[in-house]
Amino acid sequence: MSDRPNRRAFAARPGDPEQWIRSDYTAPRDGKPSGFTARLTIDITPELRGRIKIAAFQRGVTVADMLRDLLAHEFPNDEGDPS
Repeated sequence: MSDRPNRRAFAARPGDPEQWIRSDYTAPRDGKPSGFTARLTIDITPELRGRIKIAAFQRGVTVADMLRDLLAHEFPNDEGDPS
């Protein structure tokens, strides 16, 4: 029989998260998504999900685009930031 892979390494947290993130990806200067994207999963209530979907529909945008803009506004790319 073959040995089973050690799955704990997959869930191991990095020693230095900032370095881990920066070594993985460099954001484009214009802040718009490029060919590389990262998936973010959050748990929200069904009611909040419904309100988000309605707001996106009323604005004529996708939920993903609306949330990307919201997050970019809340977490701007500082000019002094080396990432």
